[in-house]
Amino acid sequence: MARLSGQIDLAKTEAILDAAAEVMAERGLAAPIEEIARRARVSKQTIYNRYGAKTELVRALVARRVESITAPLRMPGAEDHPEETLTAYARTLLEVIATGSYSVMRLSIQSAAELPDLAREVFESGPQRSRGQLAAFLELETRMGRMTVDDPMQAAEFFGGMVLGHRQTRALLQLGCDLTAAEIDRIATSAARVFMRAYAPA
Repeated sequence: MARLSGQIDLAKTEAILDAAAEVMAERGLAAPIEEIARRARVSKQTIYNRYGAKTELVRALVARRVESITAPLRMPGAEDHPEETLTAYARTLLEVIATGSYSVMRLSIQSAAELPDLAREVFESGPQRSRGQLAAFLELETRMGRMTVDDPMQAAEFFGGMVLGHRQTRALLQLGCDLTAAEIDRIATSAARVFMRAYAPA
């Protein structure tokens, strides 16, 4: 069956982003667009047409990661099962660390002094956006009476810190963070349970 044009565009976009993540992990933010295009099997002009500049490409990589992490918050019926939703969100955070998918964040930190605008954009479109979506979910749960969260953004920060702990720092320092699927599930389940108790309605 022939693919529709939208499916072809999506496939090209994913191929470009996959190639960009791979090449940047190997060669840093100075990775040549030509090499990204070669690995994605598209023309260099296709990348420029879609993203304009490498900064936009980096932002798209970060945005894709955030969409993956926050997907549990948008699942149908997620608001009806907050503990299960928080567990799934925590699991995605830990899986990012376990799979070593921190190359863009690490590179942005390394180049922050020379490229402060890029560092700010990575932060705003990455961690800040992810926490913002979690905060919106916690605010919704509070309105529905399932939780009591006075400061949703602060609570979102608490939850993220409780889940990641020192593991995020280890990942950024490339020290490795060996987590089995069972350990990820245990940490995610425990964090969600403790968090729900801390913010349970009075």
